Parts: sequence; structure tokens; C-alpha cells
Amino acid sequence: MCGIVGGVAQRNVVPILLEGLRRLEYRGYDSAGLAVINNQTLYRKRELGKVKGLEALLNADPIAGNIGIAHTRWATHGKPSTANAHPHICRNKVAVVHNGIIENHDKLRGVQLQNGYEFTSQTDTEVIGHEIFEAMQSAHGLLNAVKKTIKKLEGAYALGIISTENPDTLIACRKGSPLVIGVGIEEYFIASDVAALLPITQRFIFMEDGDIAALTINEVVIYDANDQLVTRPIKESQLKADAVDKGDYRHYMLKEIYEQPFAISQALEGRFINNRLQENSFGHNAPEVFNNIKAIQILACGTSYHAGMVARYWFEKLARVPCNIEVASEFRYRKPVLAAGALVITISQSGETADTLAALQEAKKLGAKYSLTICNVPESSLVRESDLVLMTRAGPEIGVASTKAFTTQLVTLMLLVIAVGRRFHLTEELENKITSQLFSLPGKIEKALELNDEIKALSEQFAERQHALFLGRGTHYPIAMEGALKLKEISYIHAEAYPAGELKHGPLALIDADMPVITVAPNNSLLEKLKSNIQEVSARGGQLIVFMDETLVSASDENVQIVKVPQVENEIAPIVYVVPLQLLAYHVAVLKGTDVDQPRNLAKSVTVE
Repeated sequence: MCGIVGGVAQRNVVPILLEGLRRLEYRGYDSAGLAVINNQTLYRKRELGKVKGLEALLNADPIAGNIGIAHTRWATHGKPSTANAHPHICRNKVAVVHNGIIENHDKLRGVQLQNGYEFTSQTDTEVIGHEIFEAMQSAHGLLNAVKKTIKKLEGAYALGIISTENPDTLIACRKGSPLVIGVGIEEYFIASDVAALLPITQRFIFMEDGDIAALTINEVVIYDANDQLVTRPIKESQLKADAVDKGDYRHYMLKEIYEQPFAISQALEGRFINNRLQENSFGHNAPEVFNNIKAIQILACGTSYHAGMVARYWFEKLARVPCNIEVASEFRYRKPVLAAGALVITISQSGETADTLAALQEAKKLGAKYSLTICNVPESSLVRESDLVLMTRAGPEIGVASTKAFTTQLVTLMLLVIAVGRRFHLTEELENKITSQLFSLPGKIEKALELNDEIKALSEQFAERQHALFLGRGTHYPIAMEGALKLKEISYIHAEAYPAGELKHGPLALIDADMPVITVAPNNSLLEKLKSNIQEVSARGGQLIVFMDETLVSASDENVQIVKVPQVENEIAPIVYVVPLQLLAYHVAVLKGTDVDQPRNLAKSVTVE
């Protein structure tokens, strides 16, 4: 992984490939490269580091071609290096770019070495090129050679392939990793994300799992997993080319933090009539599904997992429906037992998170009758695999550290709590109360964003810190976890989160004047308990930063700094309290000079295990 762009056209595709790579930089990567065919000769350029380095290489020694493939790599097999960068070439005849992991690459490599093939990289991808070249010796044409090759590949892949033997044809394959086809006028393109192609087209074909496509300037021919010719619909994207611009903001992350009031209003738009949630927002058969469920099973990873943890509290406290949540990568391997009549909920910004998708498939094998996904990307794999869908409508999120995707996930999960809760113990009075609170959210978050300057000043205390501790109780424990995750993701400060009640069970041993303790303290029934935990830290010389409801009166303490958060109702308070934590992580990262939007070692969409 991480980003693929390719194209076949009547014009030079190199500028298009470069721009596509730039638009995929948000996904995180360590090297970049491209290959084109010109006069039946294969030309390749690769560079360790950013796309601008590849661009400089091309400016110094230009290449051109009407057909080509390009890639930004995020290291899985083999360290970041020019030799391991894509595309990979076999005997100057075949070039391949690849997202995913080929699990049987060692076995294939052993056979290929015996057959005289040389390897110039440590990657699993290089075996694909060799296998295609070998198949071309007996198969008729590139397409048939690719069909023969993929039968031997175990694992996940999105592939872009060109060959001097068929210099007018670009082959695209998809199994487990996303790939789309951009439709132009006498030109076609491929990409791992529509964002890469928005400057040249808004018409896309979304490849299904198992599809193989052959693209020429005249047509696209697609075969499904059973090698049958199929027609996939062309869909018009509503995204604009400037949707992924930073505008006047220094970083995408800051822009996306400030977009949250609008994103939340979009998540609510059109889903209520006369202030009553419409269940058909989840799908035409949603009422029938909701009538038959007995429990909730949530599967997610990373930030989405934290959203699910908040929702578990909501499902059980507000709706009184049993709810379990599990990290998707654990669920798929531990032989779980699903509750009878469980609705399996998957949460993912991209809809392509490999572990979450595999966990959903495992749940179906275990007999799950109903599935629903909370997702931000239409036509993604999770959307297609699920019975019901609720889109978060967050819009493109470019920063690797998720912000507006998280808050819109929480909003849409609360909508689901309302819909399911009607069948259990959610009263009409409480439903109306929550609905009113949801409509007030954009304004509440606007007020929370006014804390920006205060939090920016506060962030200076973290300049020399190496560790931080986050505390919360109830629904704010997962918010503390999200705050810790944001800080470690983009500032590289080691941060951990605990339920505040766990302090005495170990974390108190870490408390000293060099360990900042960030506490989330809304005005709820757990406040007095939380105050006791705060005193425990203060008594041991710990430096506390407390995000506290503005209506509360706090006693002065030299070890405690208070940040007053706008008053907000308990039910929706987690959605508001996470915003100051996002701002804190952002400003600390800026102060430390890290790459805020593309933190080291991380990718936006995790499409491999």
C-alpha cells in the first residue's frame, strides 16, 4: 500500500499521475514512483520520500507516455528505500503497482528463483511482476496472463499493470483493496481513491471484489471473480476538485477540526421530519431489521473503536439494549460467540479497513442475520457488504488523525440508538430531548472552538514532555482514549488513557511533576468521584489540566489548570468534549514541528492487516 494512480489516454499521462499522487499524499507513504510506456519502451522513475522529490527527478530527466502507472508506498515488506518503491518491473517488459499483501510471496519467490528470476527488492509485490511475465510466455496477451497469475496469489491486492507486449492496455485488479476506474472521453484512469482523479473526471466505476478490468482509450472491459463479462454502473461523484484543498488553514487537520459544526449539520440533514427521526435513513427495510434484533455487536478499529465505545454506553444506558464492542482484529481470530439476534455494527471512515471488513465477514459466517455500517465513503466495501448503511457525510477527511469523521460517527451512532431504543426502553420524552440536543450540537461545537487560543497557549507546556496521562469516567473514558490517541499520533508523545477509577490500580505510580494529566470533567453524576481522582493526582505533585464544565466552581490549586468548556447536556457531552482534546493534540504537534497531516509510520486507510 498505499496509493495507486494509472491511466491510458491520447495525451501524456505523467502530469496526471503526478497530480494524482499529490492528492493521495494524505494517506501516508514513504516513497513514490511511476512508470510509462513510450514507443514500446518502459521508463520508470522512483524516489524515496515525498512526491515533490519524484517531481524534481522528472524535471531533471523528463519522461512521457500515453499509458502509465504510479504509486505512493507505505512500507509493509521491506524497509523504505528506492529499491523497494513501486512500480516493480520484470525484465523491462512488465510493470506493477500494488496495494495489499501477498501472503504466499515467499513460496512464489522460491519457485521464481529456481526459474532464474532476479529480485531487486524485499517486497512481496515483485513476485507479481515475475509471475505475470512467466504467464505471458504461454498465455495469449497481458489480460490472460494476469488472469492466470491472480489465481496463484493469496492475500489482498489492488493492482495496476502495464506491459510493452500490450502497450495500449492497462490492467486493473481488485481483491480486498479498493480500486476505482475514472471515465473520461477516450481516456480511462484507475486510482485507489476518487480524490486522485477529481481534477480530470467526476465519473467513476467502482470495481467489485474479484474484478479484473482491461482499459484502453476506447473501452473498459470488466470480468468478475468467476471470469464472466460484467457491466458495472458509472456513478457521478458529488465531490469537487477543490474539496481536498487546505484553503486558508495551515494544515488539513485544523481545517477539518473547524469543519465539524458543518459536518454534523450535514449528518443530521434530511433525517428528521417534524423533529422525528426517519428510520428509512438506514435503509428501506430498517424498521423490519430493528424489530427483530435482540442485542448489538460493534466492530471497529482505532478512532472508530472509540466511537463504538461511547455508543456502548448510550445503547445500554439510554436504550437498555445489550451491547458488546470489540477491536475488529481480535474478533476475527478469537472464535467469538455472537449473541442471538445481534445487529452487527461496523464503523469505519474509509469503509475499506481490512480488519473491520474481515470481522464483518466472520460475523456472517457465525450466523449474523443483520449488519449495519457507519461509514463516510459511499460505494466502499463495508457499504456494499452491509444490509443497512448510515453515511456520516463528513466529507473528505485528509488528515491521518481523524477529527470530523469521529464526531460525525458519534452523531450517527446516536441516531441509531434512538431508532433501536424505540423497540426497547427509550421513552418518547427522552427521544425528544436527545433530538433537541443533537440539533444544538453545531452551535455547541462552535463555542468549543473558541477555546483555540487558550489551548494553543496551554500546549507550550508540552514542548519538553515525553509522556502524558488522560483520565475520564463513563462515556468520557473513551473520549480520554481518543485524546491520548490524537496526541500520540501526531506529536509522538507517549500518551495513555485510563478510567479515572483505575488510578489506584497502577497508574498512580507514574504520577510526578513531569507527567501532565489531562482530565475530562463534564458536569454529570460521576463528577464527585472524578474530583476525588483529581485530588489523588494533585496530592502527589502531578500537573493537572482539567477540561471542566463552565458552570462548575473549582477550588484553586497550583497544580491544577482549568479549561472551561461550554455547558452541554450529558447525553451529547462526549461529542463536544473531544474538540478541545483535538485542538490540544494539534497545537502540541505544531509546536514540536512534526508532520501534522502525515504522521510517521501511519496511513489514513488501513487496507492490510
